[in-house]
Amino acid sequence: MIGLIALLAVPSYFAQSPTQSPTQSAATAAPTDPPPPQTQAQKKSGGKPLKLDVDLTLVNVTVTDPYGRLVTGLEQENFRIFEDNAEQEIVRFSGEDVPISIGVIFDMSGSMADKFEKSRLAAVQFFKTANPQDEFCLVNFNDRAQLASPFTASVEELQDRLLYTTAHGQTALFDGIYLGLSQMKGARNSKKALLIISDGGDNHSRYTEMDVRKYLKEADVQMYAIGIYDNGPDYATPEERSGPGLLSELTEMTGGRTFRVASLNDLPDIASKISMELRNQYVLGYRPSNHARDGKWRKIKIRLRPPHGLPPLEVFARSGYFAPGH
Repeated sequence: MIGLIALLAVPSYFAQSPTQSPTQSAATAAPTDPPPPQTQAQKKSGGKPLKLDVDLTLVNVTVTDPYGRLVTGLEQENFRIFEDNAEQEIVRFSGEDVPISIGVIFDMSGSMADKFEKSRLAAVQFFKTANPQDEFCLVNFNDRAQLASPFTASVEELQDRLLYTTAHGQTALFDGIYLGLSQMKGARNSKKALLIISDGGDNHSRYTEMDVRKYLKEADVQMYAIGIYDNGPDYATPEERSGPGLLSELTEMTGGRTFRVASLNDLPDIASKISMELRNQYVLGYRPSNHARDGKWRKIKIRLRPPHGLPPLEVFARSGYFAPGH
């Protein structure tokens, strides 16, 4: 478990993190889809299985201060949840670290050639932050996406897979994300996430941006990205020019975010920061007051009642979910 350090003489609200601060933020947020019965039963709290509750909607929430530092130590009464503008009663609250199933989506296209070694080091650093019950899968993409490693807890195996990759070809980013999401169906942990390491563009996918957006809205997966962009107003390639906005929009949908890299030397610290964030999220649970099984999209907003004396805080969570159908 990563240690937390109190800042600004406020009781345990801020967690120390690397100095790199993200440029993306969100003022309100949203939930995860209700997990299927099997994965919900696997979720642990205090070492005891939680009672099966298929009507419970769970929401992973990250809170940060204006400098992008994690805010820990908040209590249930500090949160309010709204579904389609109707306030919901929070019936479950947790801030515990739980096992995670994580898919790493690694860009090895030609546009990454001069960033490849540092990116590989960032991925290795991310793997090294694993808890014993975590599992990882690895998807590589250039002209096409391929599963480099199915889910494994062996960090050494993942490092070996990365060691024998080279950067070349075009960029099938959407195919890589789609393949990563499909692998999550076989994840053993109820908490699931994707980490993309890329310069963010796409120019060679079978799947479209719309396909990926639809899959992300249906999946119970948070997505983070490390966006590696060249300095200056212009990027070298068309895919790099579209990269920053594209990755930010996709990650925001899921309650994750994109960390933009100005210096390649910052990559390992940013990878550690994302791991820290995944392990220091609040989980809020509620039973929707709208009982209709209509399959429609439900929008979620989370508002804070922060303790007195804290600066303005940012909330990150999923933007909504599809209600179950008949």
